[in-house]
Amino acid sequence: MVKLSILSTLSLIASTSAFAPVTVPAAKNVVLNAEMSKAVPFIKAPAGTAGWVGDVGLDPLNFSEYFDMKWLRESEIKHGRAAMLATVGFVMQQYWTLPGMVAVADSNMAPTAAGASSMFQIIAWMGVLEFWSNKGNVTMETMFSDPDRVPGDFGFDPMGLATGKSEEEMNEMKLKELKNGRLAMLAIGGMIHHNWVTGGPLF
Repeated sequence: MVKLSILSTLSLIASTSAFAPVTVPAAKNVVLNAEMSKAVPFIKAPAGTAGWVGDVGLDPLNFSEYFDMKWLRESEIKHGRAAMLATVGFVMQQYWTLPGMVAVADSNMAPTAAGASSMFQIIAWMGVLEFWSNKGNVTMETMFSDPDRVPGDFGFDPMGLATGKSEEEMNEMKLKELKNGRLAMLAIGGMIHHNWVTGGPLF
């Protein structure tokens, strides 16, 4: 009788074990090493721009993989500064003319109105300024021969805007300059093409 009871108990345990949940080893999570772009979430963020002020993970032509990031940042800052000045000058040209110059409503015609001599002087003096600003180191190979030189920093701050600023505050100012410069580069392109397409002044 006891044997029968033991056998019944064992068979009951065996039958219930068939309904017990099966423990399956947890699948390993696949971790993607590549971080996705903030600007365009469906593409990978470039590794070369990481850590730089203004980085939003957008480098569709992969310039940061083939060129020195210091040179690229210097180029972006210079073009941005030139574009910010150009947008103001493009508008001013329509309403105000330098003494001795011919007034033209279409700013695209200003170089023609000024003449080749005036334009050559501007180009020549800008070349002198470019050469002087970094002690003659103007090529990609020599521009950052001084490893401590910060891209875009020429020691020119007549209003003392950078004086007494913390690193965080300086990075914020750098970001503002980059954003305004990027916007200005798009803006001056739009202004020039507007006048080309319409054949008239901006306003």
